[in-house]
Amino acid sequence: MARDLKIIVVTHKEYDFPNAKYYIPIQVGKALSSHKLNIQGDDVGDNISIKNSSFCELTAFYWVWKNNFVSDSDYVGFVHYRRYFSGEREQLGSKRISSAEEYLALLKKYDCIVPKKRKYYIETIYNHYKNAHFSKDLDLTRQVLCERAPDYIEAFDNFMSHTSLYLFNMFVMRKELFYNYCDWLFDILFTLDKRIDISSYDKYQTRVFGFLAERLFNVWLMKNNISLFEIKIVNIEKENILMKAVRLLKRKFFRRR
Repeated sequence: MARDLKIIVVTHKEYDFPNAKYYIPIQVGKALSSHKLNIQGDDVGDNISIKNSSFCELTAFYWVWKNNFVSDSDYVGFVHYRRYFSGEREQLGSKRISSAEEYLALLKKYDCIVPKKRKYYIETIYNHYKNAHFSKDLDLTRQVLCERAPDYIEAFDNFMSHTSLYLFNMFVMRKELFYNYCDWLFDILFTLDKRIDISSYDKYQTRVFGFLAERLFNVWLMKNNISLFEIKIVNIEKENILMKAVRLLKRKFFRRR
């Protein structure tokens, strides 16, 4: 059963990974790192490993897609070294995470497994991006969609008025659906990569294409009527929710453009 599924664990450092063979860690940004982990890297074959500082976990998406890494599996998923989908049957340290059996049972009924939605309450998706990042990049994304995928504009505009979204670039879905998503996504992102100048961005804002991909994923789900099942995220490291809320309020009310 586990052979039907591969869950890619995106990481850039040494960490404790699940023992189950279907959880496969991949070192992202390996072409940029002097610290080579003893795991699969994203820097061989057809790859964009050198873009990891701005494409984040998407360099793993690209590598898995272009190098047929899941050719022998029906389903593929992506999680982070410190974030997993919660479950009952698989243990990682003191945490319980989803097992292959749990994933596959859900995927018989739904097209895609996603994290629980993040709700902003006090602002729309567009305004949140404007307050947290650079709205010009989101505006340019809409322009590129008009050029490359105009049938997605209605979904894009609709989504930008919402107040909740799926974050983290985490999901599990059928392999063919993943291939379709990557074909659409990277056409848009590579076009944006030629037009967005990140030379003046700090380390956080340089991750722009990862941030944009989170929003585009939601647009793609909406436009294609993908049936979804939401699962709570398990954070392996302690998360300071209060500090996150404070930063959100600071960005909204005190950050100047």
